[in-house]
Amino acid sequence: MPTIAITIVTYFGFHAINGEFGLVGRARIEHQIQKLEAELAVVREEREELQHRVALLRPESLDPDMIDERARRTLNLVHPQELAILRPRP
Repeated sequence: MPTIAITIVTYFGFHAINGEFGLVGRARIEHQIQKLEAELAVVREEREELQHRVALLRPESLDPDMIDERARRTLNLVHPQELAILRPRP
């Protein structure tokens, strides 16, 4: 009987230390939490940047001339009757 009791206590003790949710497993989980929180911060920052860019594209804040200028610059297109003056970026 004492041997069975010691075996059961040893089994549960081993898993309390080395199991998935034991002391060693807890350290792994905490490390993973820190890694995921850092990734979450990066993703939130990217999301805020995208939200800002989308806010600039809302109809109430757009200037049609600016859209036309931006589209022409991006696509590198002009009408045949237009004169394009290219200036270097500062």
